[in-house]
Amino acid sequence: MKRHLARRGGMLAAVVACVALAGAAPASAAPGDGSAYGVSVDVQLLGQSAVKVGPLAASNTNGPTKASVANANAAGILTAGVITSSAIRDDNSGAVTAKASTADVGLPLLKAALGTVSVKAVEAVCTATQEGVKGSSTLADAKLGSVGTVDANPAPNTQIKVALGPVNVATLILNEQIKNPDGSLTVNALHLKLLGGAVGALGSGDVIVSSATCGPAAPPMPLASGPGLWVGLGLLGAVAIPVGLRFSRRRAGA
Repeated sequence: MKRHLARRGGMLAAVVACVALAGAAPASAAPGDGSAYGVSVDVQLLGQSAVKVGPLAASNTNGPTKASVANANAAGILTAGVITSSAIRDDNSGAVTAKASTADVGLPLLKAALGTVSVKAVEAVCTATQEGVKGSSTLADAKLGSVGTVDANPAPNTQIKVALGPVNVATLILNEQIKNPDGSLTVNALHLKLLGGAVGALGSGDVIVSSATCGPAAPPMPLASGPGLWVGLGLLGAVAIPVGLRFSRRRAGA
């Protein structure tokens, strides 16, 4: 009879283990996501065919996690040198880091309005941790024609109006930061928005250079896999052993 009760105690311990594992599993099996790319062009210039390029050198936490392109050229709109991006997820901590960097950027489309526009390197970075999501942009040696040089780390959503005579034809946004409905953050280091619709306008559409999106972070170290499994099994062992002992002791004292 004593052996029978011990077996019952072991079965109950197994049930407790199953319940504990089920309860500790994260609400979503997918950890936090991140993505990045170097260049995207989607514009319709007046009197010309639509121009679509990219996203170039696109990476994602689900793969490929790194990407690169030797150069980019959208005739009369944008030129760029080496483009790299990465999107990395740490499954233990749930943290996500996404980054995109584009070298030797030129915007010939803006020459008539601003003069020569060039940036030696354009980088966007975003990180998501358990403390929150944040992002930043770096524009190294940026020269924006008549606007002059700009800070290498512009404030979020810095806007520069681009005009031809009295008409605003575009907006140049530096370090654009967009909080998305799902809690993620998109950082566009440089975003040219063509306004269209006005007399003398250049056209309509968007040119984005160096974009990174990430977050929110995933739950840290999911219990059902990897190191979390061993931690969980250790805790379950501490729970399961006393259950069997309790049944044996009660029978002994009966």
